[in-house]
Amino acid sequence: MRLTHFRRLMDDEFGAVRAGSISRDHVFGGLGGRTVEQALEDGDEPRDVWRAVCAEFEVPVERR
Repeated sequence: MRLTHFRRLMDDEFGAVRAGSISRDHVFGGLGGRTVEQALEDGDEPRDVWRAVCAEFEVPVERR
């Protein structure tokens, strides 16, 4: 998954403003206590980060 696709999925699921806030401010246990932005900066694959977001926010399977 490309980073642009990840960003589009975040915006589609949460809206652009909330997606940005989640990415910057929400700390995910599934990402080792990091935010989305920290995980991406550390080189985590966008697909793995998306999976952690989906698990945390219980995104329905059909939208994952």
